[in-house]
This record gives sequence, C-alpha cells and structure tokens, in this order.
Amino acid sequence: MSQFYERKRMGTFSMMAISLLMSMMVLSAGEPALKYSIDDQRLVWGPCPTFIPKGCEIAVLHGDMGDENADIFFKVPADFKIPHHWHTSPERMVLISGTMKVTYDDQKTETLHAGDYAYGPAKRPHFAYCEKGTPCVLFIAFENTVDAFEVIQKLPFK
Repeated sequence: MSQFYERKRMGTFSMMAISLLMSMMVLSAGEPALKYSIDDQRLVWGPCPTFIPKGCEIAVLHGDMGDENADIFFKVPADFKIPHHWHTSPERMVLISGTMKVTYDDQKTETLHAGDYAYGPAKRPHFAYCEKGTPCVLFIAFENTVDAFEVIQKLPFK
C-alpha cells in the first residue's frame, strides 16, 4: 500500500472519529450545566440509611440514587461516628468541609481535610469519624447505584 493511500485512509478515519465526537458533544449539549454549594436552597436533604445515627443527611446533586453515576453531598454533624459499612460501588470523594478520619479494613486511618480527595474501592468495608468543630460535608461520586450496607460482626459461639 502506498504511503499516500495509507495517509488518506488514516485521514478519513480521523475525520470520522472527529465527526462522531462532535455529534456526541451536540447530543449531550442538551443537558444543563449545574452548580451547587453546600448551603444551596435548591438542595433537597434526605435521610441516610437507617443504620447511620440520626443527624446524617444526603442530597442528590446529579443523577438518581437508583441509577449509575449519581453524585451526592453526604453531611454529618461534628463529633459524629459513621458506622462500619460498605458499598457495591467505588466512591470518588472530596471533603468539602470539616475534618474526617476514614479507616478502610486492613489499612491505616487517613485524615481528610477540606479539599482532600479520597477513593474508596467497591465492597471495601470502612468507618469514619467527623471530628469536633465543623460539620463534615463530603462530595461523593458513585459509579453504580448509591447504597450502603452495615458490617455486622458475628461473634463466635461460647
């Protein structure tokens, strides 16, 4: 095959790829851009799973908690323990306010400060504590549906 023909074929392929990307951008352009702050009056705060003590709240920022790729704010008061639990989805998180200690099973405790990013693998049990002082608000992006399951330790029979 001549170099000219090979370049022309690659050029055609590149143009097709660019055309496809442009049409995808036009299709997604119908979706509105969003912006929220933690005190935005448009946010609807709802309860957390029942195993998490009262005071915990969740607001959906984008998507639907029952579908893939939902983004949420997770808010707890200062001096608040988040029980041992796990999720079916990986979590991509940024702490917006407060200071939070997070401990994943078989890993050392990490301290998150406002602005810190953290990643939590799917099905990896963990617990957390929002330190005294300022309430903690955590932005969480879920790949799968939003869920949380309490870890219940089984005691051996005596």
